[in-house]
Amino acid sequence: MNKKQLEDIMPHRPPMLLLDESEVVGDEAHGRVAITGEEFFVQGHFPGDPIVPGVIQCEMLAQNCCVLLADDPSAKGATPFYTSLDKVRFKHPVRPGDTLELVCRITRARGPFRFAEGEGRVRGELCVRAEMSFALVAPAAEKDGAE
Repeated sequence: MNKKQLEDIMPHRPPMLLLDESEVVGDEAHGRVAITGEEFFVQGHFPGDPIVPGVIQCEMLAQNCCVLLADDPSAKGATPFYTSLDKVRFKHPVRPGDTLELVCRITRARGPFRFAEGEGRVRGELCVRAEMSFALVAPAAEKDGAE
């Protein structure tokens, strides 16, 4: 999926739509983000030695997980809200000029919650790894009973 196709299934929009592309391969989402150095999140992090902030790398993983939710009937119309980040590890910095390759999988579901794990690599080198969970939250109008 390219950015336009991602917008069709995700609630994110630029500048917070961070994925360049993603596809489902078996039970995994394989995403890609090319870091140019023009992104808002590297402009001041850090001048002269820019790197992608760890929290942004976690957001990239979460957005890649959203691709897996596109075929989940329980997720239709819901917004996936982060509920936890566990066992997050940053092993190598991600810098302008790098392409972060993401692989995520849903590990289990319980009611409105989805649990996942993911990792990001640059040129095969592990940069970030995390376990995550999300709550599938209905739009406010549905929760309020409004039409």
